[in-house]
Amino acid sequence: MAEAPSPPPQPLPFENETVKVCTTFPPRVNSVGIWENPTSPLEIFRYSLPLLEIEMLVVFFVTRLIYFILKPLGVTLFASQMFAGMMLGPAVLGRVHDKMFTKELGIGIMDTAATFGFGMFLFVMGVKMDFKMAFRTTRRATVIGIVSLLFPFVVGLIVYEAFKKPDEMCLLSELKIVNSELGRLALSSASISDFSSLFLIYITSLVKLWVESPASMVQHVVIMLLFIVVVFWGFRQSMFWMIKVTPEGRPIKGAHIVIIMMLALWCGIFTHWHNESPLLGIFLFGCAVPDGPPLGSALVEKFECFVNGAFLAIYVTTRTMRVDPIATVSDPIARKFSIIFPILTFLAKFIFCFVASFWKLMPLRDSLAFALIMCSKGVVELAYFSSFRDNQMVSNETFSVLVLFILVKATIIPILVKYLYDPISRKYIGYQTRNLMYLKPNAELRILACIHRPEHVQALIDVLDITYPTKESPNFVYALHLIQLTGRASPVFIAHHENPTVDSFENIVAFNHYQQNNWGLVKVNAFTAISPPKLMHEDIFNMVLENHISFILVPFHRKWCIEGYFEAENNVIRNLNRNVLDQVPCSIGILVDRRRKLSSSRLSSYFVGMLFIGGKDDREALTLANRMARHPRVKLTVIHLCSEKDHGNVKDWDAMLDAEILKGIKLIEVGNIKYMGQVSNNGMQTATTIRSLVDDFDLMIVGRRYGVDSVQTKGLTEWSEFPELGVIGDILSSPDLDTRASVLVVQQHVGRH
Repeated sequence: MAEAPSPPPQPLPFENETVKVCTTFPPRVNSVGIWENPTSPLEIFRYSLPLLEIEMLVVFFVTRLIYFILKPLGVTLFASQMFAGMMLGPAVLGRVHDKMFTKELGIGIMDTAATFGFGMFLFVMGVKMDFKMAFRTTRRATVIGIVSLLFPFVVGLIVYEAFKKPDEMCLLSELKIVNSELGRLALSSASISDFSSLFLIYITSLVKLWVESPASMVQHVVIMLLFIVVVFWGFRQSMFWMIKVTPEGRPIKGAHIVIIMMLALWCGIFTHWHNESPLLGIFLFGCAVPDGPPLGSALVEKFECFVNGAFLAIYVTTRTMRVDPIATVSDPIARKFSIIFPILTFLAKFIFCFVASFWKLMPLRDSLAFALIMCSKGVVELAYFSSFRDNQMVSNETFSVLVLFILVKATIIPILVKYLYDPISRKYIGYQTRNLMYLKPNAELRILACIHRPEHVQALIDVLDITYPTKESPNFVYALHLIQLTGRASPVFIAHHENPTVDSFENIVAFNHYQQNNWGLVKVNAFTAISPPKLMHEDIFNMVLENHISFILVPFHRKWCIEGYFEAENNVIRNLNRNVLDQVPCSIGILVDRRRKLSSSRLSSYFVGMLFIGGKDDREALTLANRMARHPRVKLTVIHLCSEKDHGNVKDWDAMLDAEILKGIKLIEVGNIKYMGQVSNNGMQTATTIRSLVDDFDLMIVGRRYGVDSVQTKGLTEWSEFPELGVIGDILSSPDLDTRASVLVVQQHVGRH
């Protein structure tokens, strides 16, 4: 039996924390198994591969166990990984840690795997990052971003001068892309703050290099600029070529994936050769990858789960294992600085982010949640502090305090944000009021028209046409073709105006003709979204928030044949409409298409009836009808249903608003606008009035008035079949009502203030 190899000599630590290791050649990577030395089977752990495997297994098991225990309390996976690092560190395991994670073998290999994993994490983050959305700033985001940078910086300088400690602090938050207005505001503000601070830090490092050697600084800047040009022009164009040669609907070739990963590693090596972090090169290359399908989504799909689930856990755990919570700083002044500096900078950023957001008319609870999100840090900040420790910019004791502070924030902040902000019910509500009533008279009207089937196209275009776009008040129509995702394909979002080579569907072509026929008064951007039915409403909401849309136009789920009889229904469309109505971030109209076949004698006029009872939805519907009345072909009749008790009695704010908007209609009752008052004291009289008038119109516009009780609708709610249409809309859409008049049911959006 072969003699067991002798263990390598113990490492010799030096003052600068470097380790000198004597090893044997060839290096012992993998063993033949425990039978190599049956009397001492643990000898296999003197080989690097088995040791790495057992260490990764221990890290994964401990991390998942802690996360399973703490998840019900609201603790995140990142915080659980840090807790696992604390448990596996020397402070808890003691000698067991030293035997398992030996400096001469275990730590070095784990650090290499962890650094590689973190580089892959940054690469995936770069691929996923949408710079257009991140920097689509508003005045609110700009103010908060600058404030969140300046005030912590000033407070940090004060603490720095007070303790006379030459230590430079750098804060970089993880970008959180959340599909809500709060998340978008946080993303834009954090982008301004963090990239500004990175820019200042990079300028400072260049100034330092200039002082040491001006020629070296110029050479370094030129090389990095050339590197950026090569990555964002040369490599990016090559990736566009890969996309071009990939047939539509087919996955990217595996060889192309391998080439991209090799280029990412080369970028990391190049920046390392030129005295920059290799992580910088990998991240920049990830940012250069075209996002979305087929390339960006394929890379994210292949690597995100593995990187976040395995390598990132190793990185966070191994970095936290360096922490010794029992250690104390020998210098009292340094101890105070290590504790007071992060606390004061955190408080400064929190207070002024809260004040800036609250000053910009955000609700109190949302302002608190926003300030906490802006102060939350994660793996990127941990990587910075770990880099500071490796480069001897901070001591081990200071590093321990900073990492413990990250752990405290990572544990508490998500719990507080979850308590303050409900992302499910308020995800898309928004702070801005996006409706027609608050739109300026000559402002551009932005409408999102949703299409499911070809028969929806002409009905939607007819309604868009009578909104009467003008040069002073044009229409900007976003046509979104929604297709149900089938099979195992990935969701796809196609912007036809950005990808002219992509074949457009027939309904998209019809909207392009609508634009051409309106002589520059209408602009159309066409999109196609292929996604699961449960997520279709998110595609709609994202379009609204990104493009500042004021009105959504969606088709009803029922289909009528040309003779006017009910033909079929689609429950997928109905569920989508209900999801949209529940969380819609702007006003919405559901179009029930029961169009009669117009004869030549009626082509000259289009008769619109608006049934007004009262409330915000009716006021929004009347605003839309009033806009349509500007069209020379439209004849508008406003039918005001009021009870005898309410006649002339203005008793609340809603009634005052109703009276004011009706007053405007009565004053301009000339030509193509007619006002008609009708008395209705119960639901039966209302239904009778509707049946007697509906055949006089091509289109009936009503407010949804969901959950609003009134004398005029008393007794009708129990018979309502479709709550998404409201009581009046349900009557007008009933198959029992023999009419060919289409119906538009309007719901107004009211922003949260």
